Amino acid sequence: MTDERHWQSPVLQSVLPVIEGSAHVATSNEAVDRVAAWMAYEEFAWPEAGVAGEFSFADAVIATDAVMFSNLLNFAFTDFDSGTKFEATYRGRVWSDSEAMFARIHEAVEKGVPLFDGAFLAEIDRDTLNRLFAGNIEIPMLDERVEILRQAGRTLVDHHGGSLHHFVMSGPPRMYGAGDGLIDRMVTEFPRFDDTTVVGGLEVRFHKLAQLALWNLHTRSPDGWFLEDIEMMTAFADYILPVALRLLGILEWSEDLVNRVAAGVEIPRDSIEEVELRAHTIYATALLTDAINAIRPSNLGLIIPQVDFRLWKAYHATFVPHHLTRTIMY
Repeated sequence: MTDERHWQSPVLQSVLPVIEGSAHVATSNEAVDRVAAWMAYEEFAWPEAGVAGEFSFADAVIATDAVMFSNLLNFAFTDFDSGTKFEATYRGRVWSDSEAMFARIHEAVEKGVPLFDGAFLAEIDRDTLNRLFAGNIEIPMLDERVEILRQAGRTLVDHHGGSLHHFVMSGPPRMYGAGDGLIDRMVTEFPRFDDTTVVGGLEVRFHKLAQLALWNLHTRSPDGWFLEDIEMMTAFADYILPVALRLLGILEWSEDLVNRVAAGVEIPRDSIEEVELRAHTIYATALLTDAINAIRPSNLGLIIPQVDFRLWKAYHATFVPHHLTRTIMY
């Protein structure tokens, strides 16, 4: 898939004005070409070759519920005060970051906890969630996670028969489409997925977790569920990819931003620095995907989420500090 349809994505289109006016982050086209010149020859694994193989569910319904549930909570795994990453031990291994969350979800389901039932989620409390996600530290932003699950639970009970998979299967398998695409509906029915901001009077869309949930479904669903417009998907703008791209020389940060991140100074949500970090992550990953595809045979072309996963997997546990932003969106 090398037709570059991703440039027509509502997400990519919305970040372009931010790229043009950036003051704190820049994308190096020269570095994009330099990295593509060696990365193009790598084998690009699908997510199920990694952590998903450890925490997959054979039942298609449970697998769909698990993907959607995990992305309700897939944010903020580093303590904002100490800089310590959330870790959990499961099956004899220590898992870090979001992988620690996946481990605890799998463990709870294996023990029979009705974790994906809307009625259970609508009434979940802090103590219950804290026990379910026990780790080396209290999982960050625990109160916000409780409220997200309670809101989602109420929506599921009121409109989708109490289940996440009913929501997924109630519309066409597309991200976008005259308001009835899955992302269109996710940001409307579940406010926690409405990952947008306004810059200069223009709406900037990131939709990190909404896209990531659908990518997870696309790659992992046992029944072969397929997104018809998968080429429109962009990178998942988070904490890790900006670091990966900077270490590769693709993103250049201002000296002030470098110093603030290194010192653990919080970068406020919707600040221009935070918006530029996320916008350039999306833009640079699209450029890198194009540059890689220009080298690879057409039958081995990549889509953006594959490149995203390559970067995230290599750098998600790095000791290099990433920016800290208190947000439920990533």
